Amino acid sequence: MKLLIATRNRGKAAEIKALLGSGMQKNVEVLTLPDLPATTEPREKGKTFAENARIKALHYAKELKILCVADDSGLSVDALGGRPGVRSARYAGEQATDEKNIALLLEELLPRPKPWTAAFVCVAVAALPGRVIAEATGRVDGEIVSAPRGESGFGYDPVFRVKGSPKTMAEHTTEEKNRISHRGQAIRLVIEELRNSGMFG
Repeated sequence: MKLLIATRNRGKAAEIKALLGSGMQKNVEVLTLPDLPATTEPREKGKTFAENARIKALHYAKELKILCVADDSGLSVDALGGRPGVRSARYAGEQATDEKNIALLLEELLPRPKPWTAAFVCVAVAALPGRVIAEATGRVDGEIVSAPRGESGFGYDPVFRVKGSPKTMAEHTTEEKNRISHRGQAIRLVIEELRNSGMFG
């Protein structure tokens, strides 16, 4: 059986292969977008992480006629009414860098009282052509700190301190981050749903 992870990120694919486990991998060939014929990219016009994840999963499942898992994720800050939300990667503009996104976030939060509570949220969706067959949400709570800390991770990781930890996400090792991450949670739950449905035999 073939399973498409709708990403061009080999690291994410490797992480999901690890989550599948060695036993299941004997029966499931995990592919990423570069492994398959080129296809159009979907327009992520959803207003929520769930809508965008469904758009991507259904699009690639239909175009490539394959079981597909896609995810959408981002940062939700309470003091900003949930922003950056679905625009997390493009918060400071369509071609924004991580540094520019963080700078804008801190600029907007500066006049607001602390703590700046926030959460990383991820929704993962599995789809076959024409239908969603599994969906799950992962969430990591924490707060935004005043200045970036740590060299690991990407995006808003350097300014996101994990609840119950003195460290920002960027100060955790990759192994620690994978254990607690919102994406890891969501993907594990979707895989469990697929197992329970009998999709993987």
